[in-house]
Amino acid sequence: MHVKTGDRVKVITGKDKGKEGVILKTFPKKDRVIVEGINIAKKHRKASQANVTGGILEEEASIHVSNVMLIDPKTNEPTKVGYKIQDDKKVRVSKKTGEIID
Repeated sequence: MHVKTGDRVKVITGKDKGKEGVILKTFPKKDRVIVEGINIAKKHRKASQANVTGGILEEEASIHVSNVMLIDPKTNEPTKVGYKIQDDKKVRVSKKTGEIID
């Protein structure tokens, strides 16, 4: 997966195309991510001890990882991600600038 929790990403397809957000959670086995403020869905929740009032709540639904593009922290532009072995560690590299992302 080319993105991790905490990365800033830009949505490149779908109803939220062009919006940016931070990844809150990743699901690598399903190739899906939850992005802050993206793909908002209404969920009906029953009242419980944790949620006293219940009702209809809006929360982020997952989006496929292929629909988001990592934003390079140095240039603040969307970039493709490549990988490189450096000091026996696999690191992410921006394909636009060739610089190490993390």
